[in-house]
Amino acid sequence: LTVLNAGRRYLKAEELSGKVFVTSGLGGMSGAQAKAAVIAGCVGIIAEVDEAALLKRHKQGWLMEISNNLDHCIARLREARKNKIALSLGYHGNVVDLWERLVHELDTTGELLVDLGSDQTSCHNPFNGGYYPVQLSFEEGKQLLCSNPGKFRTLVQESLKRHVAAINQLADKGMFFWDYGNAFLLEAQRAGADVTKKGADKTEFRYPSYVQHIMG
Repeated sequence: LTVLNAGRRYLKAEELSGKVFVTSGLGGMSGAQAKAAVIAGCVGIIAEVDEAALLKRHKQGWLMEISNNLDHCIARLREARKNKIALSLGYHGNVVDLWERLVHELDTTGELLVDLGSDQTSCHNPFNGGYYPVQLSFEEGKQLLCSNPGKFRTLVQESLKRHVAAINQLADKGMFFWDYGNAFLLEAQRAGADVTKKGADKTEFRYPSYVQHIMG
């Protein structure tokens, strides 16, 4: 319902074939995103750093494909988008790398490859394993979290700023992003990322919440 209503509200589209939805998280609640993308008929690319979560969703049949190669992900995205094929592709890697690759594609080809975007990392708990920084692999992140939680926190906040910077560049060209109620925008703001709504006070974000804007 969230993905379909986002398409209706933001894209003025009653059906989403050929549209691309990019997000992250394939855990306990976020794992449904892959299934939702296919039910809605769009191309869903979902990033996840934990291979165990990817394999679980794939085994369940919620996730159609898995890849740790961004070149392959972009090629599959283009193919499914062109042919209007419903696809759920799990990218085994950090979502910041995925967003930055989409910015690179925009910069080098002029092609905006994503229509809808969101995030379901566990940003309500970002400094204790809910969000892993792009600067490190998943295993390196887990080790640093145990050995130096202060450094881990700093890297998370740097990663959040990069995360938002990439989203902002794509949103400026027409991609529609929403907050999924996971405190992503709140923690990004605390990290110093540019998420405040222009011309508004600091309590208003530039991106809407799905609760009020999409489901309300």
